[in-house]
Amino acid sequence: MHTALTMPAKAYARRRKQLMDMAGGDAIVIVPSAHELIRSRDTHYPFRQDSDLSYLTGFPEPDSVLVLVPGRKHGETLLFCRERDAEREAWDGPRYGPENAVAAFGLDDAYPITDLDDILPGLLEGRTRVYYHFGRDTDFDLKLIGWVNRVREMVRQGAQPPHEFLVLGHLLDELRLFKDRDELRFMQRAADISVLAHEAAMRAARPGMREYELQAEVEAVFRRFDAEPAYGSIVGAGSNACVLHYRANNAASRDGDLVLIDAGAEYRGYAADITRTFPINGRFSPAQRALHDLVGAAQAAALAQARPGLPYEAGHLAAVETLTEGLLRLGLLKGKLERNLADGSYRRFYRHKTGHWLGLDVHDVGEYRIDGESRLLEPGMVFTIEPGLYVSADDTTVEPKWRGIGIRTEDDVVIGKEGCEVLTDKLARSADEIEALMGQRRAA
Repeated sequence: MHTALTMPAKAYARRRKQLMDMAGGDAIVIVPSAHELIRSRDTHYPFRQDSDLSYLTGFPEPDSVLVLVPGRKHGETLLFCRERDAEREAWDGPRYGPENAVAAFGLDDAYPITDLDDILPGLLEGRTRVYYHFGRDTDFDLKLIGWVNRVREMVRQGAQPPHEFLVLGHLLDELRLFKDRDELRFMQRAADISVLAHEAAMRAARPGMREYELQAEVEAVFRRFDAEPAYGSIVGAGSNACVLHYRANNAASRDGDLVLIDAGAEYRGYAADITRTFPINGRFSPAQRALHDLVGAAQAAALAQARPGLPYEAGHLAAVETLTEGLLRLGLLKGKLERNLADGSYRRFYRHKTGHWLGLDVHDVGEYRIDGESRLLEPGMVFTIEPGLYVSADDTTVEPKWRGIGIRTEDDVVIGKEGCEVLTDKLARSADEIEALMGQRRAA
């Protein structure tokens, strides 16, 4: 896993071409980079490139803008970026500069970002449609309006300003929803690193450990394999596991607690997203095991619906039915299955959906519904399957043995031609597998 993966230049070129084909010959597409964000005073957050710009170019620097002009004779793919600057590079590291960007990223042309103001109105001229993420970046919105107005002022001289302004996500989100072969290699790498990280935490677990100590085990593995956290790692011991986006990660675990770890690596921009719940002492109590098995059954039911041609939502409905059935059987809910499903009483113990798209963003782009109907699964879609159960510590309507138990089991799945493949399949999932993995540390 120490050999770095590289995205071939032709993969980026193919995506740009697909996007230009979708946009049409009289369109222009404008994709600005992310900004550097101040953390406090003069220190910045680590820079992360805008996912769309990454997807289309792999260009890693801020203060850059990609412009696609389908059919333009003098070049269709243009990048505006920072110029080389020895003084700044001595502080912040090397830059490509326009002269190196063209060859390095397979573009037709590149210009200094300072020339954007002079050049862009001319590129807008004669184009009927502008595709851009309107409303994301107010400053850039205003610049774009200014450039369009400059073209409008030239109408008497025969200039043709664009008259349609379209949301770029409408095209680009659809492209990004379907992962190509190259992307799946990166996603498998992110998944493999994440699996090792969760194993490290389970092996290190001891009663009394603080949540952040387990977080350190996980994130050390991410860094060891040239990845970083795809999102803030969640480590919740005991009833902290019932807080869905638990952030504090500073409590001590107690003997007999379950620990929920929701953590995934980001490798070269691509995210994995795994959750496992395990006993800090290596052994599930009967009540913990009963709920853990139920979540496992719900996940298996959802996984059985991960096939091309089935609605995306079928997995969630299957998980909900399995969970509700089990909650009735264990006595946490009362009454008939149909009635409980109809009135959504399971929501007390299961508040979230069973998954989300996954890719360059951990909650990735793409429509879940088309014309009000759940969309059908197709090869190349990647998503999580993550049912859970959360019993509040002060829920007096259930027996004491269930209170304060929070469990989620989450894996990453890619739809294939026939069924699906679980990218995170190597990680222990059932109570028996988890106990066996944790038992290895005692033997050692």
